[in-house]
Amino acid sequence: MTSPSLAVPTSAADQADPPFPIAPVEELARLLTKAIRAHQLYLPNNPIYKGAIDALRGGFAPIWAQTDELLLTVAETDLRWHGRPVLVDPVKSGDSLPWLLFKDGVRELRIAPGFEQEELTRFLEIMQRVRKASPDEDDLLTLLWEGDFVLLRYRYVDLAMEPAEPLSDGGPSEPVDRVDVTSIAGSPAEQSSATGVVNMADFDATLYFLDEHEIDYLRDAVRQEYQVDQRRNVLSVLLDIFEAQTAPDVRDEVCDILENLLVHLLAGGHFRNVAYLLRELAIAAPRARALDDGHRARVASLPERLSAPQALSQMLQGLDEAPELPPQEELVELFEQLRPVALETVLAWIGRMQNPRLKGLLEHAASRLAVANTAELVRLIGVADRAVLLEAIRRAGALRTPAGVAPIARLLSDGDVEQRQAAVAALADIASPGAMQALERALADNDRDVRVAAARALAARTYRAALQRVEGIVKAKAMRDADLTEKMALFELYGALCGEGGIAYLDGLLNGKGFLGRREDPEIRACAALALGRIGTPKAMESLRSAAAEKDVVVRNAVNRAMRGGAS
Repeated sequence: MTSPSLAVPTSAADQADPPFPIAPVEELARLLTKAIRAHQLYLPNNPIYKGAIDALRGGFAPIWAQTDELLLTVAETDLRWHGRPVLVDPVKSGDSLPWLLFKDGVRELRIAPGFEQEELTRFLEIMQRVRKASPDEDDLLTLLWEGDFVLLRYRYVDLAMEPAEPLSDGGPSEPVDRVDVTSIAGSPAEQSSATGVVNMADFDATLYFLDEHEIDYLRDAVRQEYQVDQRRNVLSVLLDIFEAQTAPDVRDEVCDILENLLVHLLAGGHFRNVAYLLRELAIAAPRARALDDGHRARVASLPERLSAPQALSQMLQGLDEAPELPPQEELVELFEQLRPVALETVLAWIGRMQNPRLKGLLEHAASRLAVANTAELVRLIGVADRAVLLEAIRRAGALRTPAGVAPIARLLSDGDVEQRQAAVAALADIASPGAMQALERALADNDRDVRVAAARALAARTYRAALQRVEGIVKAKAMRDADLTEKMALFELYGALCGEGGIAYLDGLLNGKGFLGRREDPEIRACAALALGRIGTPKAMESLRSAAAEKDVVVRNAVNRAMRGGAS
């Protein structure tokens, strides 16, 4: 049975399709988070505080133009609108709005027009009090009830209730009663306290007047305060200043500080904060008023600095040599901020990585960059760096990038053996008409492994346009000198392409007799049997059955294998 503290209510609104696009609600949720942060960091007369509140109030306008009520459902790590997440914060802390609401039982918020003008400030003050509240202070539900909201309604679960109990409606007319009568009916002192009678024992003065509970609380509060990462608050303040202050010298100073902070955060391994800075800066820059081209260029250069080959290589080397990696979510956030110029460095490092976990994350980042920047990926297929070139070929194949066919096909004539083998594998994955034509030409490659790989790829795709070339290779005298692996690959390819038209030739190889009753070489006969099994028609099976009692072990085994394959 699900605990009520973990239950997320599902209403009809959650299941219905959204009545209008989700973007205004997502923007409102972001502005609400920013306003709560501004309420924590600034005084009411601060321009940044006023700007955040005004922006939040303005964020309601496009929503009220579409509906007369906004319903948000609350989960542990996100707020949802019609089942779609509009605010996600996976860290369950005092800075997370979803967690602050969820942990005290709030499961839905219903906001009506006018809330932003009449009751918004009161709501922000309550969220600030809840964030700093001690265990002995009122919880969120009590504070919401005392707030006497009219335009904000909420639904909640009483965390002490049975799981099967339904959600209760919250509002000004329904106080949250959490008093447990049995818990205050014990000692006389407790009864006196419950009835409002002053107990002198409460004022028992000693040199160390704090009791054990109070000392533990203070110790925990100090520990939590020291554990708070103030770097993010500093970055938020700087970004707010950059967005709100239009003076060029102020923005110059902020840019200088951010550039230095980026270096220090990377050196200190604070990757989540680096990702936060770059992500929020991309949002703040378009919103900044009167932003000139110089400051816009400096802001845009920060992600490029992280993605520059030297800086990125140093960071990846440090991560690979580190005895312990940062949390995976931090690395994912960091790699998501890399720009197209980083693709070459990332591909170069994939083969060098010793840490398998880091290598997997880097491969994911390479795929993301390659998908978003096909032109850069195609360019890297022709670079001089061997490791980058091979990784670019593999990535183009894995992503089935048609634009990569031409440069990959050129490598079939210009590249070394390893490059040609990688090119054949990539072309087989892409499998476009152009890729199949290049694979057909690879059947004449100088390297046996390349020819075999090309034959198997063409057979897997049943590329019938190659039949004429394949038939010429199979019937040529040089086929007798090929090794068994190549013979098998080419004959199976021939069987996949020739159909009924090739049965007579293959039957002649398998069952026919030449001058003085001599038969073909056993390897050729075995390969012909495999080709007939690949055709798999009744006529082909009849030819195989004629050789079922063959005395030669190699031929007999091939016939049996082909018959099993044809029957299946």
